[in-house]
Amino acid sequence: MNSLAFSVGNYTPRNLSAPNTTLPAKNLDTTKVSSIKFSSHSQENFSRQLQPKESQTFFKRREVIGLGFCAGFLDVLLQQQLTATAEEAPCELTVAPSGLAFCDKIVGTGPEAVKGQLIKAHYVGKLESGKIFDSSYNRGKPLAFRVGVGEVIKGWDQGILGGDGIPPMLAGGKRKLKLPPELAYGMRGAGCKGGSCIIPPDSVLLFDVEFIGKA
Repeated sequence: MNSLAFSVGNYTPRNLSAPNTTLPAKNLDTTKVSSIKFSSHSQENFSRQLQPKESQTFFKRREVIGLGFCAGFLDVLLQQQLTATAEEAPCELTVAPSGLAFCDKIVGTGPEAVKGQLIKAHYVGKLESGKIFDSSYNRGKPLAFRVGVGEVIKGWDQGILGGDGIPPMLAGGKRKLKLPPELAYGMRGAGCKGGSCIIPPDSVLLFDVEFIGKA
């Protein structure tokens, strides 16, 4: 928060010398005009009347600044909570005729992808057990590929481009996909070595996909 500087003037009455001091009046006829006097008691009362008003002004300013800061801070927290809620809210999967299930966690606001276009997407891939087998977020770099031309598994092409009852993803959107084996790695599995596979054969896969946009 930027520091805010205050300038609050403090008024202190001048010491008008000793109590019951008489102020000289220039060119005044003392026989007709009485002397003007300030007593020490009057000075004290005058000072007491001024100080609370100045203090009130100072505290009012501090209160206004404090309330403004609190309102802004709470607004930021509320926006963060709303965004987090939108991203973390569970969504109900819709199953398309192809067997691909999907749900939009966040609907994008950008353009949809075009077949053959080079696009970028972040993702987290999981087995049905919930075990993560791959994540572009962990690598710190989204996946770049040409969509709809077989560079990725069928469930990805269909899940991003849409079709067969599935709406196309829009850039900036986040979608959850559930792929049956025939739209994923099928009977062969993936990452197999020495009889062990990262993705076992006939696995149903879950993906959280974030369509960033054109690469």
